[in-house]
Amino acid sequence: MTDRYRVVPASYVFLLRGDGDRAEVLLQRRANTGFRDGHWAAAAAGHVEAGEDPYTAAVREAREELGVTVDRADLVPLTATHRTERTGEPVDERVDFFFACRRWSGEPHAAETGKTAGLGWFPLGALPEPTVPHERAVLEAVRDGGPPAITTHGFG
Repeated sequence: MTDRYRVVPASYVFLLRGDGDRAEVLLQRRANTGFRDGHWAAAAAGHVEAGEDPYTAAVREAREELGVTVDRADLVPLTATHRTERTGEPVDERVDFFFACRRWSGEPHAAETGKTAGLGWFPLGALPEPTVPHERAVLEAVRDGGPPAITTHGFG
């Protein structure tokens, strides 16, 4: 046994449209996932699979969850968040890679049935309740000028 972290990496894609006070983000209401069901969250997000880098995972998640095609070059890194749920379980130790994307092809829709209770565009200044807390923190930082390159969540 070791005291070193065994983290689970994940990529998040915030589809954004509009600028300034009119900027909006596409969110999904989580359902049937076992984690924060009923909360609003990034419309495309998921684990980085074996052999993938965070960009490749983000492109794949956008296609799988929203049915849109995103070019890797259109993914703008926002922050990497090291977070914990403080359970002591390895599955609850995470490193999340957040990307903004303002260009894609196709019309976003709930492509993975059963995992969402709906999609909606929301102003960055009026995020819905409840929003997954660590995602809300990133979106609020985006609204306020941008998060730092590395952030943490859940450490106290």
